[in-house]
Amino acid sequence: MAEDEYDYIFKVLLIGNSDVGKSSLILRYVDQIWNDVFVPTIGVDFKVKSIEVDKKLVKMQIWDTAGQERFRNVISSYFKGAHGILLIYDITSRESFKELENWLGEVERHASSQVLKILIGNKCDLEEKRAIQKDEGEAFAMRNGMQFIETSAKNNTNVSEAFEALAKIMVESSNKRNAIKIEKKNIKVEKGADLNVKKKNCC
Repeated sequence: MAEDEYDYIFKVLLIGNSDVGKSSLILRYVDQIWNDVFVPTIGVDFKVKSIEVDKKLVKMQIWDTAGQERFRNVISSYFKGAHGILLIYDITSRESFKELENWLGEVERHASSQVLKILIGNKCDLEEKRAIQKDEGEAFAMRNGMQFIETSAKNNTNVSEAFEALAKIMVESSNKRNAIKIEKKNIKVEKGADLNVKKKNCC
């Protein structure tokens, strides 16, 4: 399908520590595949998914970023032009949760101030190994103005819901910005009063 046949084209990044399940979430969402073998992403990779949101056709270019520290400088360039970000931690890993602040710092340094974010607590199928309670994730998301969803790529729990929630707020934000642009364009500048004309009864 040609690019001009889409109503919206969005660039989406998945960020978070290595082994939080970023690649697994993308594979599950785009290809409906689950792979037990962990293969760390080298640099970046991406897939494309087309969906319908509010009767509009949306194309998402979904970028899978490496979580290892040595790739941070490479990844930073991919924040440019991003419309949406899924910030992901592993509910069984306290370390991945602690690193969220650092990842948010990367977003603030390299992404647009208008980029939209959703917090994902992945691997909720591993309830017996849970290290981060759901209310902790909810509180972190609330403090940072994000929606929060727990997912499981393995069980396909809330995976589509997470991506589509991000798509929905990206569409809504785009519509709002366009409406503001149109409103500003249609504002008519009325001619002000001529200050050089003397008023009657003026002393």
